[in-house]
Formats: sequence, C-alpha cells, structure tokens
Amino acid sequence: MTFQHAAGYAGDLLATDAYEVLAGDANSMLVDVRTAVEWTYVGTPNLDSLGKTVIFLEWQSYPSMKIDGDFPPRLEAMLEAVRVEKSTSLLFLCRSGVRSRSAAVAMTSAGWPRCFNISDGFEGPLDSLRHRGIVGGWKARGLPWAQT
Repeated sequence: MTFQHAAGYAGDLLATDAYEVLAGDANSMLVDVRTAVEWTYVGTPNLDSLGKTVIFLEWQSYPSMKIDGDFPPRLEAMLEAVRVEKSTSLLFLCRSGVRSRSAAVAMTSAGWPRCFNISDGFEGPLDSLRHRGIVGGWKARGLPWAQT
C-alpha cells in the first residue's frame, strides 16, 4: 500500500489503496468533492459492489469555483445524519488530488482526525499529451465507476 503522512490531515493514498481501505474497513467513507458538472459529464465512483454509497459534496462550485465556506459543517451534518463517528476514515476524492487535499485538511481542522486525500484523484495527472484519465487515478486504475 502506498501511503504518505502529511501535515494537517491523515495522509495521502493512491486510488487503488483507497479502494482497498474502502473494501477492508466497513465504516470507511468516500467523499467526492468535485463539481456537479464533473459528476455528470466525467463520471462517478461506484461502490455498489462494496455495499456502500459515495457522499457527493462540492468543495468548489462551477463556474465560479468559489470554495464553499460551509463545507465542513455541511459534510459534518451529512455524516452525523447517517451516524458516522468522528473516528471513521474519510477518503476524499477530486479530479487530481488538489481540492480533495484541501477538503481533508478542512475536515481534520473540524475535528475529524482520519481524513485521507486520494492523491491521484478520479482522473489522475496529465500525461505527455496533457490528457487525464490515462496515467493514473480512479478511472485509469480500473476501479468501478459509472457515467450518466
């Protein structure tokens, strides 16, 4: 498993390792912080085979890409509504691991100590042709996902 500790949150995981955590820890949760446009047009992770659902909550909203200043209390309310305890591992996902890192830091600051960033994101880094979804990330690693 590839894992890196980081300041301000529990650490970074690659998408494949994050999926192993989700599969092996019944209480762990995946939080997709991309925009609604990304969910609709790029696709979403699918955890049906694990008997889990993904939490979808934008860190930033398209087209302004303004950060949601109420993100921590909004997510906390969603988690508490389904009786998620603060000791639960929360795995944050965005396109490439940048927004999800910020969300992990924010939730750690809000008192949720086991917040992890999926560092290669849903689409992974840019390849030599400046395309995503080829080199790494949730989709390129063949993890379950769906598109509408």
